[in-house]
Amino acid sequence: MSWIPFKIGQPKKQIVPKTVERDFEREYGKLQQLEEQTRRLQKDMKKSTDADLAMSKSAVKISLDLLSNPLCEQDQDFLNMVTALDTAMKRMDAFNQEKVNQIQKTVIEPLKKFGSVFPSLNMAVKRREQALQDYRRLQAKVEKYEEKEKTGPVLAKLHQAREELRPVRDDFEAKNKQLLDEMPRFYHSRLDYFQPSFEALIRAQSQAPAEKTDSCLPSLPSLEDTQMHGAAHLGLGNPEQE
Repeated sequence: MSWIPFKIGQPKKQIVPKTVERDFEREYGKLQQLEEQTRRLQKDMKKSTDADLAMSKSAVKISLDLLSNPLCEQDQDFLNMVTALDTAMKRMDAFNQEKVNQIQKTVIEPLKKFGSVFPSLNMAVKRREQALQDYRRLQAKVEKYEEKEKTGPVLAKLHQAREELRPVRDDFEAKNKQLLDEMPRFYHSRLDYFQPSFEALIRAQSQAPAEKTDSCLPSLPSLEDTQMHGAAHLGLGNPEQE
């Protein structure tokens, strides 16, 4: 962040304590990691909801394809079974759409809003870095005149350099203090911010569509009956009797 490869033109005086720099880099590093995790989580949630919807849409398409099967015109029982399946799949698709809408509002949009804070934070860090560079440059200038012979012109330039340094130093210290105060507070606020979102996500995922689809399937035959029914249509008779 504030690493400088060359010492030319840099002040001899340590203007920012090493402990302060370490604290700043530690807190900013935590926020950079949080930014990456927030971006990745938002992307993964979008992939998850897209896959969920694609699955239920595919199930609806399968049931519609079955309804167009000529067998439905020849066998009323098969038609009733596929119709019940089609109704169940459409209800599941509607449930998934409702669930995705809920996740969008309670998880994905809050993630997006939380992530929108980081660009302004990164800009504030850049402004702090620029203020530090200006501070170092003017401090080095002051030290240069302090080391020279104290003639009238030198003293005048020293006075002018100190006057230029004062507001720059105050500006850096204000930016530095503000970030050191706000970065840990913002980092810890993530818990209170995301807890309602994750609770809503758990509720949305736990409301399985079984309750909504089971009522459509009371007349569906068992797997064994279905296999026997299909075998009869294929002229295979009862497999267990062979």
